[in-house]
Amino acid sequence: MRRAIFPGSFDPITNGHVDIIQRALPLFDEIVISIGINSNKNYMFSLEKRKSFIEKTFENEPKITVKTYEGLTVNFCERIKASFILRGLRNPADFEFEKAIAHTNRSLSNIETIFLLTSTGTSFISSSIVREVIQNHGDYSHLVPEFVSNS
Repeated sequence: MRRAIFPGSFDPITNGHVDIIQRALPLFDEIVISIGINSNKNYMFSLEKRKSFIEKTFENEPKITVKTYEGLTVNFCERIKASFILRGLRNPADFEFEKAIAHTNRSLSNIETIFLLTSTGTSFISSSIVREVIQNHGDYSHLVPEFVSNS
């Protein structure tokens, strides 16, 4: 079985995330959207809310599950028997950052990282930009799935 994880904080999930996940579905038998828990980070949305946003967004997709994890991503992959880490790349800075992480993960395990380039229509979207728009009372509905903008 080709199982991949798509790790992140998803604070909140964006249409950019959704685009990567939907385009990756034909590549894998299962994608586990994996919400990393970092106690040193201050989140806008609770873990339960972030998980709910994702579950509602993909409620009709049987190849997707949502899990939370703490610790190293590669250890989580090994626990759930995932052979791949899926990551989206928006720009050259993302590539350099993600490349270093992928090389580190590969040095720790046999987990392969698969990169997909974001679509041009979503390449500008990031969770931090969405949080900034929300905090300043802007319209963010076109940046996120409807379950996020309706919350």
